Formats: sequence, structure tokens, C-alpha cells
Amino acid sequence: MPSAVQLFRDQQYHELKGQCLQQGRLFEDPEFPASDESLYYDSAAKGKVEWKRPKDLCEDPHLLVDGMSSHDFHQGKLGNCWFVAACSCLALRKSLWLQVIPDYNEQEWDPKNPRKYSGIFRFRFWRFGEWTEVVVDDLLPTENGELIYCHSNVRNEFWSALLEKAYAKLAGSYQALDGGCAAEALVDFTGAVAESINLAEGKYGEVISEQMKLFEDLMKVHKRGGFISCSISESPGRRSEAETEMGLIVGHAYSVTAIRKLRLGERLLFSFQAEKLFMIRLRNPWGKKEWHGAWSDSSEEWKKVSDSERKNLGLTVENDGEFWMTFEDWCKNFTDVDICRTVNTSYFSLHKTWEKEMISGAWAKHPEPLLNRSGGCFDNRETFLQNPQYLFDVKKAEDKVLVSLQQEDRRKYKREGRGDNITIGFEILKVEDNRRYRLHKLTVQERVATSPYSNTRSVFLRRTLQQGRYVLIPTTYIPGVPTKFILRLYTDVPSRLRELKADRPKMTCWSLLCGYPRRVTQIKVHSAEGLQKQDRSGGADPYVLIKCENQSRRSPVQRDTTSPVFNTQVIFYRKDPASPVTIQVWNSRVLRDRLVGQAVLAASPGEPRQQRRLRLRARGGGAAAEVPGHISVTVLSSDDLAEL
Repeated sequence: MPSAVQLFRDQQYHELKGQCLQQGRLFEDPEFPASDESLYYDSAAKGKVEWKRPKDLCEDPHLLVDGMSSHDFHQGKLGNCWFVAACSCLALRKSLWLQVIPDYNEQEWDPKNPRKYSGIFRFRFWRFGEWTEVVVDDLLPTENGELIYCHSNVRNEFWSALLEKAYAKLAGSYQALDGGCAAEALVDFTGAVAESINLAEGKYGEVISEQMKLFEDLMKVHKRGGFISCSISESPGRRSEAETEMGLIVGHAYSVTAIRKLRLGERLLFSFQAEKLFMIRLRNPWGKKEWHGAWSDSSEEWKKVSDSERKNLGLTVENDGEFWMTFEDWCKNFTDVDICRTVNTSYFSLHKTWEKEMISGAWAKHPEPLLNRSGGCFDNRETFLQNPQYLFDVKKAEDKVLVSLQQEDRRKYKREGRGDNITIGFEILKVEDNRRYRLHKLTVQERVATSPYSNTRSVFLRRTLQQGRYVLIPTTYIPGVPTKFILRLYTDVPSRLRELKADRPKMTCWSLLCGYPRRVTQIKVHSAEGLQKQDRSGGADPYVLIKCENQSRRSPVQRDTTSPVFNTQVIFYRKDPASPVTIQVWNSRVLRDRLVGQAVLAASPGEPRQQRRLRLRARGGGAAAEVPGHISVTVLSSDDLAEL
């Protein structure tokens, strides 16, 4: 259960329930009343609806009947199949739905003590980095005595209808749930990390190797408690809710309820090599209309499967909306898949444990460039760095990094006409190993990763990064669009994610005594070549040491080479511009490292800013003897401390 829970609209469940029991009345929610205001954000959409309590719809109402199942609900009139698909996924994981419906037994109707019932329920959603508890009454919208929105296929079960009402309350109205993405609801149910994949663009229906990688990835996600949903996007000649030749519905969110390798007798069949068959099971939230291609419920292919294996797979020949198909057919017929990963951060686990960092932020406009935090994507070169910037470190030689950027849910703004998601994404830049202040100009930094840009609530990226320091810059696609976001970063070892807020070193009272920087200098040592051999085998183990005043930074050792590639970046804030910068190449040894050669630079603003090739010299200033080898460097200096 979540440790800290926020109360939506400051409504405390036990307090409200106690008041109702004391006064002998059923709860009526003043924050989400049984009126058109709660149904619609658009006054033109109003219809004739009657609000009724479950006791008015059946004789023996229950929150749950015989537990929770992915078959418990149907969509109703609202265009929120995405929400229903997410509920189908949630129903498969008891440990997770117990978080969403806390103390469900205590909330249940008690026929032996009807006076304990007060018509109030509570649900919890992971909203923008926090678990939020939402209280609702049990008045539900009906027409002719029937629930018009999400409902169970068991007449006296109401958990799905009440959950939908709580979710609609968060969004501002039921109508605000019309149209969406299953991944959004799954993140809200679990706090998982959402990733969207375009199957058509990735050519997963054509490239078998990519198809197999995706299958293994999805099977791992499903086994480890993650969620998957899929859909077919609209296209010319294929409108939303149209039925394809094979019985699939365009624009409809299907939940993935199983991923398996099918066993036939003692052998595994595979659809590509006639040895293994990779299968996926889907559910249509309408509760009807199924795939009728190969391996559909009543197809000839199932005759090859033993009765015991069919029972193991849970095959039923019914028009219940659930069906199997081969993974190959799935990749060819669906266009989009949403994956929600439950990233493991527990140290008491057999699976890989990730280190998690999470920061809340916002894009905010300001006329002063140094204060503006809404600069748009990388294409807006003049303003791109006028975005929030976040620093993190990769401590290992290389580390797999997961990044999730999520904007706030904008459904609550639909009544104001600005409820559409904003197109968002982010960039990752490899920066100087000792950077502590904001970037102001892209010079020696390396652009190492760009996320997809999408108008979905979340954007996700996986990358393997080399050891070093990085700046992550979340952006809106166009400049000047204010909204809030949360950033989550997962790494193998702690990354120390933190926001860069200062533009330059802070001036304090100590600056008068100790001095304040007058010049900023960036140095990138790209490589060296032709170094003197350091051992009998003709190799060397070089590293570079960059020094300025009392500051120094050292690169990792490059093993067994006389032409190392360093790509080491540093930045120095210099109090004495007359003090030179020294770049030394050393050879790493067991007992005592040996200086190979060095280059000494004035590093003044007037020096060339392009990459330079410098001759190495022995220790002893500009007149020192030359030694074998050159280094390639780029050096930039400025007396404006906020230029670089």
C-alpha cells in the first residue's frame, strides 16, 4: 500500500462516512454532484439521464462478486474503451488492484448490517508522482434503469462503474474520458512507466528478428507484472470503430491478457520455422466481436492442440471478446502498442533492481532569456537551452538508463477548451565531467539521445550510456507552452539526478576575500596519437589530466594503445585568467604513473575555437623539449560567465 496518500479536494473518507452514519443518511458528493455538470464539460452534449444508486438497480448489490476478473465489465456509451482496456489489465493483478481499491472488504455492502452502508466509496490513483485518494458517492448515471457507462456483466456488481466515476471526477466530467490511451489509465492505476511503440513504423510485421525481440520483451513485461494494450490507428478508408475483414475494430483499445509459447504434444511450434508458435491473447472491452483469423476461438488450428493444453491456455469457444492469435498476425494487424512497465526498485527481489530518481518541474515562460524555462525543442536553436535542465552521472563504464517524462493530465482543462495533450520530448547531452551550472551554448557537448516527440501524456526512452556526466533537457515541441511535468530516471547505480538552477558561480562575502571567477574556459580533449611506447610490448595505458589553478580533472585510463580516444570534457571558472591551462598525458602504472607529455595553453577568449592539434612537450614551460605524440583539443573561453 502507498505510504503517503493525498486527499483529492481534501475529502477524508472515514470522516465523511462517520458523519453519514451518525446522521443516518446516504452520502451525496458536493464536489461531484449528480448533475449534468459532472456528466459533460460541453453543454451541447447534454442528454436525458437519471442518477440512481445500486440498491435501486438490483436487490443484492456488491462491490465485487466472486473476486475480480478481466471479464467483469463492458464499455457502455462513453468512448473510453482505453479506460476499460486498462481495467481489464488491472483485474489480472490482485496486488495492484488492492492499491486502487483500498480495504475493499470494508467498503463492501454488508447485508447483515445494512445500517453500516452510507453510499460512499474511495479509490486511489497514482497522479503526477503521488497516490491520490478520491471519494465518490454511489449515484450512477442510468437510462431506463440501466447503467449507461462502464458496467459489469454481472448485474449486481458495481466496482467498475464506481471506479469509472472516481476517475471521471479526477478528469472533471464523464465526457472528459471520451477518447484516450490505455497507457494513461494504467500509469494512474499503478505508477508504472509507459512506453508507446508504433508497430507499422518499426516494421515489426516484416522484420522477423525485430519481431522476436519484441515478443521476448513483451513476455518479460507481462511476467513481471507489467501491462500491455494495443490498437489499430485510423487511416484513409479505415475510419474509427470500423470492423476489419478479420473482425478487429479500428481505433479500439484491446488489452493483452496473456503471452505464451504454444506447446503441441511434446514439441514447441514456431510460426516461422514450424517448431515454435508464439501466441498472444487479447480482450475486446466491448465484450464481443473477436478476431476470426487463424487460431481464433473455433478455428481448425486448435484441433492440433491437446485438450489439456487448451485448458491450460484457458481457451473458451464463446463470443466473450477474448481471443488468441499468433504474434506474427498481431504485428501485421495492429499498428500501436502501449507498454506499462512496473520497474523493480526493491532490493529484495530476484529480478534486476533499478535505482529511481523522480523530480517535478514545469515549463514556464519569462521574457528574460536567463529566466525563461519554455524554449521548445532542439530545432529552436536560439531558445532550446532556455528549458529546465537536469544533471545526472553514469558511474559505471556503461549503464542502461530508463527515462520517463510525463506531463500533467490536461483532461481537467477540457471545460476551458485547453484539454489536449502538449507535444513533449527530451534531449540527453554528454557534458563536461565537472559541470555544475546551466548550459548556455552548445559547443563541445555531445548530443547522445533524443526521445520521440509525442502528444501523449508520457514519453519513454531506453539507452545505454557511457561513463560520464549528462544533462537531460525536457522540452515542449514549440516554445512558450507552459505546463507541469515529472521526470523519472532509472539506472543501475545511483545517478544523483538534480536540477541545474544557477547560471554562474554564486557571489558571496567570501568572494571579496578569495576572489571571484573572471573567465570561464571549456576544454575537450578528443584524442592523442603517436605517443611514446611505454612497455616492451609497444603499448601504453594513457589517461589525460587537465589542470587549471587549483582545479584538475582526470579521464578514465585507455588500455594498451598509443593512439587513445579520450573525448573528455571539463569546464573551469578561473579567478586568475593569466594562469595557464595544462593538459598532461600520463601512463598508468602499478607503482607510479609516468608523465608522457603535456601542452600548456593560455586559453584566452581570442584563441581559435575550432579543434586544434598540439605537439606534446616535456615538463618545463613553452621552451620545453618536444616529445613524441600529439593531442587534439577544442578550447573555448569567455569573460561572460553565462556564455558557455
